[in-house]
Amino acid sequence: MATQQTALGLSAVTVAVTNEVPRVLAVRRMTHELATPVQRGGLPVGGESALALPFGPFQPERHRTLELGLRLWVEELTGLKLRYVEQLYTFGDRFRDPRETAGGPRVVSVGYLALVHEAPLTGTGEAEWCDWYDFFPWEDWRKGRPSVIEGIVRPRLDAWVFLAADDWERRARAGRVAQCFGVDEQWDIERTLDRYELLYEARLIPEAAQDGCVADPPPVDEEAARFLGRPMALDNRRILATAMGRLRGKLRYRPLVFDLLAPSFTLLQLQRVVEALSGKRLHKQNFRRLLQAGGLVEPTGQLEAAGRGRPAELFRFRREVLHERVAPGVGIPTVRVGG
Repeated sequence: MATQQTALGLSAVTVAVTNEVPRVLAVRRMTHELATPVQRGGLPVGGESALALPFGPFQPERHRTLELGLRLWVEELTGLKLRYVEQLYTFGDRFRDPRETAGGPRVVSVGYLALVHEAPLTGTGEAEWCDWYDFFPWEDWRKGRPSVIEGIVRPRLDAWVFLAADDWERRARAGRVAQCFGVDEQWDIERTLDRYELLYEARLIPEAAQDGCVADPPPVDEEAARFLGRPMALDNRRILATAMGRLRGKLRYRPLVFDLLAPSFTLLQLQRVVEALSGKRLHKQNFRRLLQAGGLVEPTGQLEAAGRGRPAELFRFRREVLHERVAPGVGIPTVRVGG
């Protein structure tokens, strides 16, 4: 009996915030052995997307560690040298690469989260910066409850609940819908992966059509898919959803947001970056009280050089807080749906 081969890959979710827009680094062209045919320059099949997170195979003879391999691939594909990097998750579900159904290797990918400042891109990957809410339009609450939830998501999910095979499954589906998109429940900013997985299972997003684990699958709702974000190659949107939830969660207890800011910044600039990542507006005075209570920032004694109106005071991250507190985050409050 032949033993199935396994290939190890490295994926990077590289995040920047520019002009209040959370951006993620994506590439369109890759030529290594794990690239899809369309990424090598072939024609897409069945709506296949070439847009992907920077990704490449781990090559033991070339890469001393997994992280160094990731950094080399990102630089080769985009020209960008990564700063802060942390391991995110290992993605190894069967058939996450549909080519496995035709005898290809099972591709296991180690995902990483990187925080950077946006910079011009070069490299071989036809790279671009993308607004991450273009991939998850239901996650941006800064202007209120996204219209796509009531207009597209809830009607489709309610129909999906109704079509359950029995009462037990119907209750289970209804509970998941209430947790993820309910009107009377709290909106948990960290449930990004749960919401993506629910839309995937209900076959409202085009990536569901690639699921080799589903025998004789029902068709994807193509009309809904047009409104539910840009598709990505393979399971790259799932990886991105995982990273978004991780980063949002860490805002509460780690000072990662300062890796996305200049060394000196105004409190409004800090607030806008946190809002961009969390997808919600924060009360200005409450946010500043949290900063003051947490000892996260300190004044530089300088004023903002440019800007309209009265110059704002500049602050910097107070690094001593790392030794003073176990969880020095910005403490984002929960969002109540409909509020």
